[in-house]
Amino acid sequence: MESQVRGGTRWKRFAVVMVPSVAATACIGVALAQGALAASFSVSGQSFKVRADKLVGDGFAQYGAIDSGYTLDGEKTAHPVAVSSFQHAEITNLCQSVVTPNVPFFGKVSLILRAGGAGHDAVQADRIYIDIADLKADATFENIDIGVAAGDTAAGNGKGGKGPGMKGGGEQANPYGFAQQATKATLNDVKQTAWATTAGTFKLSGLNMSLSTSGAECY
Repeated sequence: MESQVRGGTRWKRFAVVMVPSVAATACIGVALAQGALAASFSVSGQSFKVRADKLVGDGFAQYGAIDSGYTLDGEKTAHPVAVSSFQHAEITNLCQSVVTPNVPFFGKVSLILRAGGAGHDAVQADRIYIDIADLKADATFENIDIGVAAGDTAAGNGKGGKGPGMKGGGEQANPYGFAQQATKATLNDVKQTAWATTAGTFKLSGLNMSLSTSGAECY
């Protein structure tokens, strides 16, 4: 079965953005009470932007959680996130940017990373988890299940799981909370803001990193 989101009422964004956003909002109280952490480390006080022409991922799962971390002033804080995970993902024409404000003499300074562009292989990632605050894309899912318990999304668990499973390490997101999963997800014209990314392996062909004093971002 193939499920495609499209058109008019912006259903193309619903499954990827609105459903996990609702899930994240609904689980904030429980997650905070349980000390739930989406990242296995404390996130910095700076989110980052990612743009890609295309992301094709096998073994997709997504669930709501909380990232704990700091502000740029060193105060502790927390962010509700939708954790998107893939057993394997290929990313075409990846751009990642983070802007540091209030840099002496320069004001805003951007660190921009590009990989997988023209003339290079797509970026390859295994067991990748992205803690997303906002996402826009045109999306197609194959064999999608919406409303799965987050703890049952690990492939090979005998419960119909399709993704890499919930993160280990410091993560304590509610395994009984809302999740969705699919055997394959294809996202085109991806624009997202995230707080953290972790991966088992991350291969970047044609990697280029640069600094910009204009405050430029990927989008």
